[in-house]
Amino acid sequence: MAEEVKLFKTFSSAFGLRVVWGLKLKGIEYEAIDEDLSNKSPLLLQYNPVYKKVPVLVHNGKPISESLVILEYIDETWKQNPILPEDPFERARERFWAKFNDEKLLPTVWAVFTKEGKDREEAMAGSVENLNFVEEELKGKKFFGGEKIGLADLVLGWLANLIGIFEEVAGLKIVDERYPLLLAWMKEFSQHPVTKDTWPPHDKMIIRYQAFYDKYHPAK
Repeated sequence: MAEEVKLFKTFSSAFGLRVVWGLKLKGIEYEAIDEDLSNKSPLLLQYNPVYKKVPVLVHNGKPISESLVILEYIDETWKQNPILPEDPFERARERFWAKFNDEKLLPTVWAVFTKEGKDREEAMAGSVENLNFVEEELKGKKFFGGEKIGLADLVLGWLANLIGIFEEVAGLKIVDERYPLLLAWMKEFSQHPVTKDTWPPHDKMIIRYQAFYDKYHPAK
């Protein structure tokens, strides 16, 4: 019996994209279902009644929600091309950086994008501190886990694309020459076979995030 794999996502979501990469890394065929979050489908609400958001992976009729949970499920279900290393310490490190991204780095960068004045200055200071941690972690490495893409790369992968969208829309620079290792990683990751054909259209991303920006920065 053939396996049925569906992924509910949106084209612009960094959280859905990391799951796309996880599936591609594993070589798993799946059906992509793009949701309109302003008019969520009954299926999405059925599969994720708690959070009512994407991404949701449906494997043989069973839904799994939350991108980090989905990535670990993918890794445990399909053993080829591991997302997490075998060594317990290295697995813990990958999980640490994934959690760091979602709880510290991404929120501070998002605040830079959405805030103004003193609040933006404080968010930028937080982003600089967090990006410095990322830069330090990449010393002597091609990817966060070494020579191969792993969990931390998939989770931090939004930096290779979305950070540029933020910068273009907001007219500011967040990742610059202060982060040579991060810039090199961003280029390497964006051109990797797992990612290079998955990036959403630039023009559509600009339109989507310009709308977000205008929402948080209404014309005075």
